[in-house]
Amino acid sequence: MKLATLRTADGTRAVRLDGDVLVDLGHSDLGELFAQPDWQTQAQAKSAASGVTYPVDGADFAPVVPNPSKVVCVGHNYTDHIKEMGRDLPAHPTLFPKFADTLLGANDDLVKPAETDALDWEVELAVVIGKQVRRSDEQQAADAIAGFTVMNDISVRDWQFRTIEWTQGKIWEATTPVGPYVVTPDEVGGTRPALQVTTTVDGQVMQQDDTGTLLFDPVFLVQYISTVITLRPGDIIATGTPAGVGNARDPKVFLLPGQTVVTEITGLGTCTNKVAEA
Repeated sequence: MKLATLRTADGTRAVRLDGDVLVDLGHSDLGELFAQPDWQTQAQAKSAASGVTYPVDGADFAPVVPNPSKVVCVGHNYTDHIKEMGRDLPAHPTLFPKFADTLLGANDDLVKPAETDALDWEVELAVVIGKQVRRSDEQQAADAIAGFTVMNDISVRDWQFRTIEWTQGKIWEATTPVGPYVVTPDEVGGTRPALQVTTTVDGQVMQQDDTGTLLFDPVFLVQYISTVITLRPGDIIATGTPAGVGNARDPKVFLLPGQTVVTEITGLGTCTNKVAEA
């Protein structure tokens, strides 16, 4: 299934892609849907013939989960990216948080903060949680994955590197596109998918890799993070970005107003965001 949160004239709605229409699933967003113990059954049961639908063409996608209780991001998880940043391969995942106010819809404008000239792109496979877990084993971790989506972990590099702790460069308001769909594992090869990830800026390929090369895969990350804190339905884990970020180029390259940044993962969809002036 491909699931999304759609903005409508009457507020946001959880929907399922069915051909060229989006079927209303009876919940305000995917976070509310995933909180239902039988969310898979509910999502499959609705049909275009018997329910409310919306056209895919022109759909206004909200962040797939507009208000997750937490967004946990992983740094340094692709070998090539670790090397381009001049670091050793880590023994454990590097974690940092984002917040709901950081998230954007898949096609929303990305407004460049006036305080920076170092706005950078980072395509990431994001895991969306569909079942509460704490201290999960491998099977429980796999079972807790509702699906996967695309995230562009936009980074404000000059603020990120003001200190040895990254968070202030990662949590700028309305700077992180995520969506358009949450795609269930059965459609992408399971809970450890090998999918091509790509970033382009004005049509130029900046990043390209395969999620099969992640150092710490999605199931391991759910296990690891759930050891630290309870993961709840709708929570998001961003699994890290591959080589090709603007900050690691010589000379450095950053996003400018008027450009369009596209982050895409095979089978999941595309975030297409125009950079706008603040």
